[in-house]
Amino acid sequence: MTAAHRSHPPNRRALLGAALLTLGAGLALPTAASAAADAGYPARPIKLVVPYTPGGATDVIGRVVGQKLSLALGQPVVVENRAGAAGNLGAAAVAKEKPDGYTLLLGALTSHSINSVLMASTAGFTMDKSFAPIGVVGRVPLVVTVGPSVKAASLGEFIALAKSRPGGLNYGSSGNGSPQHLAAELFKRQAGVPLTHVPYKGSTPALNDLMGSQVDVVFDTLPATQGFIKGGRLRALAVTTAQRVPSIADIPTTAEAGLSGFEVTSMFGLLAPAGTPAPIVARLSGALKEVMGQQEVKDALVAQGAMPTFTTPAEARAQIAEEVARWSAVIRQAGIQPD
Repeated sequence: MTAAHRSHPPNRRALLGAALLTLGAGLALPTAASAAADAGYPARPIKLVVPYTPGGATDVIGRVVGQKLSLALGQPVVVENRAGAAGNLGAAAVAKEKPDGYTLLLGALTSHSINSVLMASTAGFTMDKSFAPIGVVGRVPLVVTVGPSVKAASLGEFIALAKSRPGGLNYGSSGNGSPQHLAAELFKRQAGVPLTHVPYKGSTPALNDLMGSQVDVVFDTLPATQGFIKGGRLRALAVTTAQRVPSIADIPTTAEAGLSGFEVTSMFGLLAPAGTPAPIVARLSGALKEVMGQQEVKDALVAQGAMPTFTTPAEARAQIAEEVARWSAVIRQAGIQPD
């Protein structure tokens, strides 16, 4: 056999290089396919889950944002109400959806943050692991509101009155574990006043009993209380925001009223299931920024008592983490248990 026809053993380096190239090509295929899919997003309608019944503030905000997102994204954004279990049902359903950007949640992020801690075994989601935040769209102020029988013209007078009463005063809330409940518990600790909780099934019965002097104070949202305040049936002592609220601009903030550091709002925002590809999150964030910059959208949120805002996904994640940490501490310190 001549040298030209003599067989040679394969070169090991050449084989290893070929194998790595083949493996690399195999690994690159899904990535390239994913990138191609992301580049064409969205290619079909998007479902926007609102985890509460139609007609409420979250639903109205969801429909306003959803309608404008449809225009910004070039695909229909269809609102689906999935109410139940204090918002947990809809939130948990979205958390389990395929992370492809075609199912989103317009959620009450403060409530979801509380529920994920208070109802950890039954909520069906955690805020840090179940969702990819897109952005915060608005915050709803709370108002410290008293009924006609409470002889206090200011927050300072109310605190002094509560301290002077053995056992303190009674406060109503829209339910055990609600943001209104936890806001009052936080107030108790920061102001150093004794207050006794009287839970109701919703804001309406709590406010009705406040007007009837069955309870002394309620910490509730501006949308729920401002009609009664402007009608003279309830008296607002302070808003729980850093700045005054334009629709009730004569009401001081808690800081202006002498209680610094007590700022509580109910936060609303857009979430996708965890694992949603970064290009899709970026596409949604860009569209949301465009939507939240429109005066028509801002006006619609203000009409619902919300303060419109816009955050990046990273900012939204940080703010959600702050909510979870804050309310976890209140739940632990107050010994609050789920119903």
